[in-house]
Amino acid sequence: MNKMTSAVVLTKNEENNIIDCLESLNWCDEIVVVDDFSEDRTIEIINNLKNKKISVFKHALNKNYSKQRNFGLSKAKYGWVLFVDADERVSASLQDEILTATKRGKEYDGYFIKRRDFMWGKELRYGETGNTKILRLAKKGKGEWNGRVHERWEIKGTLGQLDAFLMHYPHQTISEFLREVNFYTDIRARELFDNSVRVSCLSIILYPKAKFILNYFLRLGFLDGIQ
Repeated sequence: MNKMTSAVVLTKNEENNIIDCLESLNWCDEIVVVDDFSEDRTIEIINNLKNKKISVFKHALNKNYSKQRNFGLSKAKYGWVLFVDADERVSASLQDEILTATKRGKEYDGYFIKRRDFMWGKELRYGETGNTKILRLAKKGKGEWNGRVHERWEIKGTLGQLDAFLMHYPHQTISEFLREVNFYTDIRARELFDNSVRVSCLSIILYPKAKFILNYFLRLGFLDGIQ
């Protein structure tokens, strides 16, 4: 039981992504889909797959990604839990590496996974996204998610890192990109306000410029072109 893996996928209007995502998870022992009341064909598409491994739970996001992920975590049956977003795909090499890691079992309680972004038809190898590592695989019962957005899975135990990539296909149009940025920043701004975190005018002016210089020049982001 402890060596079996549950995948958790959060969805909201993901009709263009959901099939590719779920097909990359067919090797998992179960797939838990937590849907924020999609208004497109996401649920219809999932139901048409007639995959007995898939369980769908409708649960309102309420602008809190950690609560949504923790809800999915509570529904997972097996000893290892893998979180994958609907716009992500588990590569064949990552699948093999996860299966090997979970069979060993005793060495680590969780694993960071490297992620490779593909934006507007181009693979991004530099800048901020060129070296992304995210904690997405861990033993159930070892921790929970915190933070309303840009949430973190805080695991109590030893952590390792896998070598293969999780493939990420975010905001495939400019309008989608801007819409998602606005949505995430609204949630983050409200979280900071509720926690009485203050910001200065100077940091508002300087931080974006410093961030651009760091990612575009020092981390060689210009090599990825306009993307």
